[in-house]
Amino acid sequence: MSHNKSNLCKSILKDNFGEVAEAVGCHLLKDNICALRYLALKSKFSLEQTKKVLCVLLQHNICDYTTDSKGTLEYLIDSEIILRRIRFPNYIYCAKTLYGDAAELVAEEILQNGQMLMTQVVKNVTNKLNEALTNAGHPEIASSFVQEKFNCLVNTHFLQRCKNRTNTSNVEDVADDLYKIPVTGSRKRKHSTDNNPVSLKKRRILDSPEKEEPDDAGIYWKANFDRFHQYMRDQLMITAIASKIDKKAGEVLRTLLRVCELKSDPYSTVTNAVTLTEIFNALPKDFGLTRKLLQIYLSMISEDSTCFVSKVDESGGGMYVVNIYKALTQIATSHLESVVLERFGSKCLRIFRVLLLKKHVEQKQIEDFAMISAKEAKELLYNMFSQKFITTSEIAKTPDHAPSRTFYLFKVDIHKLAQHVLERSYKAMYNATLRKDNELTEHRRLLDKQERVDAIVASIEQAGGDDTQKDEIEQTITPTERDQIDTVKRTVQMLETSEIQIDDTMFVLEMYLFYANQDRLLKCTQKKKK
Repeated sequence: MSHNKSNLCKSILKDNFGEVAEAVGCHLLKDNICALRYLALKSKFSLEQTKKVLCVLLQHNICDYTTDSKGTLEYLIDSEIILRRIRFPNYIYCAKTLYGDAAELVAEEILQNGQMLMTQVVKNVTNKLNEALTNAGHPEIASSFVQEKFNCLVNTHFLQRCKNRTNTSNVEDVADDLYKIPVTGSRKRKHSTDNNPVSLKKRRILDSPEKEEPDDAGIYWKANFDRFHQYMRDQLMITAIASKIDKKAGEVLRTLLRVCELKSDPYSTVTNAVTLTEIFNALPKDFGLTRKLLQIYLSMISEDSTCFVSKVDESGGGMYVVNIYKALTQIATSHLESVVLERFGSKCLRIFRVLLLKKHVEQKQIEDFAMISAKEAKELLYNMFSQKFITTSEIAKTPDHAPSRTFYLFKVDIHKLAQHVLERSYKAMYNATLRKDNELTEHRRLLDKQERVDAIVASIEQAGGDDTQKDEIEQTITPTERDQIDTVKRTVQMLETSEIQIDDTMFVLEMYLFYANQDRLLKCTQKKKK
């Protein structure tokens, strides 16, 4: 693991779980797998503290454990799960967009707690919703409404069961059970017919609500990050097509992806083919798109230079596939172009696009294609080369590789550049979180004072106090202090916006690199078969 990624993971652990978790996580990230006593020794915390931290990390699916040949428990950590915590607001927003406010609260409850029983999630979310509805003067809702939303998230695989380690069934059965919703409320308690007073007393204790075990005891649920990423990946593609053609083209692609989702492996670089008829039948009824118009839109998307969609056959009115890898390559390239523009300027972007178009180009050719002077082109190329945004290939005319008899061709390696920019994104995210924490810590006294004043003013308003009392309380913060508080809030807001933008870039590059590796594996498999 890279240094920047490790620093970001440690920062996230500290912000979410404290210094002990940071220390334990640091050694797990460094050594990959460690025993409990070794972790306690290295982190310099007591065995009890280390145990508690490991329990919390296990609860949040960040840690896992295995046994060595001697039967000793050893712990390991998943850095990818740690980084997913940055994206929690996106996951919650996905649930809200698809299934409404109740689903939003369900997703939030599970993400905040790591693993939870279904009955507990439904109960907590129902209580929260009813409290908000009562305060607003609306009637309460039944828990069945929340249960329905929970079922929707499970049926569409946004939530899944935590794997049961005691399950001895085969892998396929376990995979099928990951989305099986347990039946609750149908269990009947078997009562004894014994009228003995002691037995009756024991029965009352067992039947009391405090002692009653939930119907789904032992079946815990967690968020399925891969499914959320699949949805977010699709949204990237839909947004890209909608901005390039129009909104209806985006909706056509959305429908195509929804149909392909049922027939294809979510990790495949190209989806299985679907017919025009299947796409037309899956379109929303109120969309108002005729079959002829749908065919025109599919032709426009498939003939576009982005290659998001390809037509592979004429049967069934035409068969279409979605090129996931090619689409993500185009989106990642677009993001990398934005980075080049912001970092080096418009002339470097011109050179960058020439290299993308022509693949391997000499400096003299770059000058001609980009219409830039020789001196300026040399300087710009060196700047990008020194920061690893472009690379060179040497083609020697003679075996001695003398510079005067060697061609130097410039090129852009998108895969390596994506890895490089991703590393920079980890560093930028770490710096942004560090700066935000520093701003909040440095001005903690002022911010606490502002919160206390706001709380007092709110209580005066509730008590029906006059404006004079409120003005007196608000004047306890001087104009200088108020200006300083406003500056801190603007800075923190700017840093939080930066974090969101950096995470968007990270997501695009991670998705591209994942599917690039999938494409390489597929090509290797095909070569072996030949």
